[in-house]
Amino acid sequence: MGSLSFSVTITTPNCSSLPCSNSKSSSALTIRAPALDSPISVRAPSPSPINGVLRFPSISRPLSLSDSNPQSIDGEEEEDLVQDLRVPDDWLIPSKALQESEWLRLTLHKWLDDEYCPEATNVDISKVAARSYYESLVKRQADLGEILLKMARDLESISYQESFHGAFSSANAAVNLIAQRIEQE
Repeated sequence: MGSLSFSVTITTPNCSSLPCSNSKSSSALTIRAPALDSPISVRAPSPSPINGVLRFPSISRPLSLSDSNPQSIDGEEEEDLVQDLRVPDDWLIPSKALQESEWLRLTLHKWLDDEYCPEATNVDISKVAARSYYESLVKRQADLGEILLKMARDLESISYQESFHGAFSSANAAVNLIAQRIEQE
């Protein structure tokens, strides 16, 4: 993997008093990545007219272990750093899948009522999400990412016209509750 380089260019006015709002100022950030043919530039705002201070957006890049010592991790070890979120195998048994889907129906309905406001759509959302979850479990689908996508597709059957929710946000909330339950196990 190639390196990512950053370069910052700042041009500030030559003024002796504040505010410097009448003078021109510019700043730019250039990011070069090996996979890109051309650099990406991000322009930061001009100085504040009140105090003349430049404010830059924060830029962060997650550090991987290979940044500090590229020789220390090979492909297999790097894959071990990423853990799939999966439901426990015993939840894939139909009787346990039914219990878990009923738990999700009740918990999601309560969460939606508490987080937003009680509405009829919450009942529909929790029923469809629970049914989708049950179907995934009995088909031995244990990966939460795939459960999320199936649930979002199934939740698209509901009308959200008079609701605070959407299909994907509802599925995401359901899978978040499932992930919390898995952590408690």
